[in-house]
Amino acid sequence: MANYVLLHGAGSDEWYWHLVAPQLRELGHVVITPNMPVTDDSAGLDKYTDLTVEAIGEHEPVIIVAQSMSGFYAPLVAERVRTDLIVLLNAMVPKPGESGGEWWGATGQGQAAAEYAVQQGRDPNAGFDVVEVFMHDVPPATIKAAFEYGASEQSDTPFETPWPLDAWPAVPTRFLAGTEDRFFPLAFQRRVVSDRLGIEVDEFPSGHLSALAQPDELVKQLEAYRTEYGLE
Repeated sequence: MANYVLLHGAGSDEWYWHLVAPQLRELGHVVITPNMPVTDDSAGLDKYTDLTVEAIGEHEPVIIVAQSMSGFYAPLVAERVRTDLIVLLNAMVPKPGESGGEWWGATGQGQAAAEYAVQQGRDPNAGFDVVEVFMHDVPPATIKAAFEYGASEQSDTPFETPWPLDAWPAVPTRFLAGTEDRFFPLAFQRRVVSDRLGIEVDEFPSGHLSALAQPDELVKQLEAYRTEYGLE
C-alpha cells in the first residue's frame, strides 16, 4: 500500500483528481488530495506547502504527483516529508530564485504554445478558450461536469514568490508529458525538463488535463512507476 499525494493545478481543487483518486483507493492505496487556497491573496508557496504537509500527516513516505502549477511547491513538500518519488504531470519546473510569474518568460512558454498552434493549424492570436486549450481531448460528459462544478480565480500570490530551494530535492523524479498538450507543448516540455532536471520526459497520450482526459491510463502509469521503484 502506497501513500499517493495528488496536487492540483492553478484555479482548481481536488475535483481535478475525482476520476483518478477512487481507482487508486480501490487498489488499496492511501490517496491524499489537498485543496489549496487558490483564491486567497495572502497565501503563497509557503502556505501551499504547509497545507500539503498538514494533509499528509503521518502518512509517510509518499509518492507526490504534481499537476501543472503544483510543480513549484511539490519539491518544497518533498524537503519536509519523506518522499519516495515525485511525478511531475505537465508541470512547471522551477529553478532557484525564479518566481512562477518569471517562469513563463524564462522558459519561452508563450512562444512555444503559439508555434505549436501554428503547426496544428490553429490561430495563435485567438482569444483564450479553456476547452480549445485545456480540454480538447476531454470526454464531453466530463467537460459538462467540469463546467457544472465550476472553477476558481487563481490568486497571483503564489506566482510572486521566488523558488526558495538551492536545487531540486534528492528524490527520484519522473516527468509525464502529454503528447497533445497545447498549453505546454511536448517539445517545450522536453527542452525545459532536460535543461532544468537533466532527465527525459515520459510521453503520455493526452492534453494538459491528463487526469480528466485519460484517468484510467494515468492510474496504470502511476502504478507502473510505483512498481518500477519497488514502492509498497
